[in-house]
This record gives sequence, structure tokens and C-alpha cells, in this order.
Amino acid sequence: MERQAFSPRRCHDKGGVMKNIFIMVTVLLVSFPVLADSNGLITRLSKNSVTETINKLEAVLKKKGITIALRWSHSRKAAAAGIKLRPTELLIFGNPKLGSHMFTSKQTSGIDLPMKALAWEDEKGQVWLTYNDPAYLANRHGIKDRAKIVKKMTGALKKFTDIATR
Repeated sequence: MERQAFSPRRCHDKGGVMKNIFIMVTVLLVSFPVLADSNGLITRLSKNSVTETINKLEAVLKKKGITIALRWSHSRKAAAAGIKLRPTELLIFGNPKLGSHMFTSKQTSGIDLPMKALAWEDEKGQVWLTYNDPAYLANRHGIKDRAKIVKKMTGALKKFTDIATR
């Protein structure tokens, strides 16, 4: 049997397989409100205002017994300095039961922990919630012996940000 070279036309002739794959990938990319970038940031689309997004995140974190270290309004601080900035708020929070395990592996991870979440409004008025990917932080600090902790942190952040952004 002779092998034939790939041909999009041949795929189209077989029921439009390539077209269907392209449509499915496009729909998934457009409809999935989570963006991850190479800098270790996870950004999620929020249906709420900046303040409401942070309020909801803060409430769920407190309910779960997670310490709120600081809530900071970049836009208010900028306004006080005479600088216009779209709504932007930062929440710093931590759970020593998880984060301390990262420190016992590599103390330099303390520069990135406690965790931070930033709610911000883009130039189109859309609100986003951005936070550090725990796997990226582990990699950044060379932490290779805390996979279970990283997985637990990642899952918890997903659940908490799901609540904050809907």
C-alpha cells in the first residue's frame, strides 16, 4: 500500500475532518475564559466588577480559614498620587499549612509567597483576575519535591477563583 502525503483537500473530501477540528479548537479557545502565559500568570475572565471580584475571593478565602495579609487598591493609590488608573485591586493571602512546605524545600520561594491575586479592568471595561501559577513558582525556585503541595495549591486556587469570577 502506498502512503499518500497529507492533503487538507483529501481531509475535506472525507467529511470535512480538518474543518471540524479547526472549528472545535477555535470554539474551545474562544469560549475558555482562562489564559495562561509563559510568565507563570493565570488570568481568568470575571463577570463581576474589580471590587466585587476581590470581595468574593476574599470571602471564600476567609471562609476556608486562609489568612488575608493585605488588600491594596492600586487605582486608589494612583489617584491619590494624581495618576489615572483603571480599577485595579490586589489581594495577598496565604495558608501556612501549604506555603510553609514550599519554604522547607527552598526558602527563596518566600519572595513569591504568600499568594497574590490581581483584579483589573482592561481598556474595554472587561474585568480579569490574575494570579501566579503554583507550578511556575515551584519551577522558578527549583522545587522538585513538593508535587502534591503544588497540585493541592493549584486545585484550591482554581476553586477559589471560580467562585470569585462568576
